[in-house]
Amino acid sequence: MFVDSHCHLNYLKSSSGALERARSSGVDGVLCIGVDEVGIDEVLAVANANDDVWASVGLHPQSAEQDFGWIETKLSASSVVAVGETGLDYKTASDVDERQRQLAAFEHQMCLAQKYGLPVVIHTRDAERDTLSILERYPDVVGVLHCFTGTKQFAEKLFELNAYFSASGIVTFKKSNDLKETFKSIPLEKILIETDSPYLAPEPLRGKSNEPSNIIHTAKYLAELKEIDFENFCKITSNNFFKLFGNL
Repeated sequence: MFVDSHCHLNYLKSSSGALERARSSGVDGVLCIGVDEVGIDEVLAVANANDDVWASVGLHPQSAEQDFGWIETKLSASSVVAVGETGLDYKTASDVDERQRQLAAFEHQMCLAQKYGLPVVIHTRDAERDTLSILERYPDVVGVLHCFTGTKQFAEKLFELNAYFSASGIVTFKKSNDLKETFKSIPLEKILIETDSPYLAPEPLRGKSNEPSNIIHTAKYLAELKEIDFENFCKITSNNFFKLFGNL
């Protein structure tokens, strides 16, 4: 019924326990996200051991000071379906040099996505102009804006690039009024849902450690927000996931 399009199973105390609870809650698949070289083997191990778990390989913008030459060596794993998590995070970039490193890492990963015909998982905060500029240079690369919290105007520009938008638990937060309005405007065929486990637990679990089974709360909230039948919403967002990441 659900697909968790973005989580970090390798950060949970027990990935096997979390997956058991997810399956019993109706989660049909999980995309486990790579963010750096240190953790990528754990990400791939979880994905390789479970038929309903896939992996992405990438370097998070907050780790952009690290070497990124290793990324391409991991893309051939059978469980890998995307490049990322990559992108730009100017909220945490303290100086021009750090932003330049993020831009270089992002550009490199976009090149890899283009080379291997893979979708890209994008993280962006306080960097809408530069994120859009890079995406416009790679019109053949389809991406998902993970944990999307951008402006409505940004979303409208991304529509033209065939982007997808993933909603996390943040959309359920009481003070996320602008984000709610943005997701009202995003076409259903471009929406995915995610937990970003173990972060960003949705209401009514906010502040607790998150895991894939909790995606039901975000799904129910968004179905009401979009004024659509819950089961139909789940079917559409799951179909969107498989359309973006391939016939898994």
